[in-house]
Amino acid sequence: MRLRIVFFGTPAFAVPTLAALLASPHDVVAVVTQPDRPRGRGQRVSDAPVKALAVERGVRVLQPIRLSRELFETEFAGLGADLGVVAAYGKILPEWLLQTPRLGLINVHASLLPTYRGAAPIQRAVMNGEPETGVTIMRIVKALDAGPMMAKAVRPIGPTDTSEEVERDLATLGAALLVGVLDALAAGTSIEVPQDEALATYAPRLTKEEGLIDFTRPAVAVHNQIRGLRPWPAAYTYLNGARLVVHRARVSTRQSPAPAGTCLMADAAGITVACGDGGAVDFLDVQPDGRRIMTARDYLAGHGTVAGQRFG
Repeated sequence: MRLRIVFFGTPAFAVPTLAALLASPHDVVAVVTQPDRPRGRGQRVSDAPVKALAVERGVRVLQPIRLSRELFETEFAGLGADLGVVAAYGKILPEWLLQTPRLGLINVHASLLPTYRGAAPIQRAVMNGEPETGVTIMRIVKALDAGPMMAKAVRPIGPTDTSEEVERDLATLGAALLVGVLDALAAGTSIEVPQDEALATYAPRLTKEEGLIDFTRPAVAVHNQIRGLRPWPAAYTYLNGARLVVHRARVSTRQSPAPAGTCLMADAAGITVACGDGGAVDFLDVQPDGRRIMTARDYLAGHGTVAGQRFG
């Protein structure tokens, strides 16, 4: 049975899922994505990744400002969708919308539910040093990410993996997982497993303020913060009042009783900064305000010696 599907998604994470839907036997009758916004350093208005793919493939695109019944119900109901599929759309879906398609709506969620419900599951998992994460296909209900689960897939998190790398892999993993769920739904053989509320954890939306590095924390925690906030909002610190974004780092082999934030060594191999547990982190790739991303070697070439100075 071919399903008529409306897809909800906006950023790059959602693109593999839309591509998988378009390659499946099912019909994507429309794509709902967020309104166009200024993007990039030039703040030019341009298509988000999902819209760009939909336009390229000739799929109808809807960009409602609000998902109110008054503004959107007639148009949405007129699509005659059997099912809605959501992947990183970016807005809470109202109850009336959930009840409109015959088979409801399902979501490609980037965590192993019931852990890390919410807006930033990948980043929170990496920042917390989790050894693994994954994707869950779940039915959308009124409560946040609390619906029954239809399929899961696991992705280990390596000790140097960034959120950017994990997200890229989960996007592909989730797209492949979804196709099997769609086939089961079409055949009437899908199984839905309730979540254990006692195991639920939450992953709130990231803020720019969370990027400020606190060197009094253990070295591993600082390293996890740096890789977890890559690429946005990015971890940062200050040196002599100038902001410095840290894009890539590692836990240093050096140990030192120096005060947290002290630069222990700075050379071509990295900028080593003391942390609160006696350990340290090595900055590898950094970005001064208004400049490009550069290696520690290139940064030091323009700033002279920083050994002995305090970051923070």
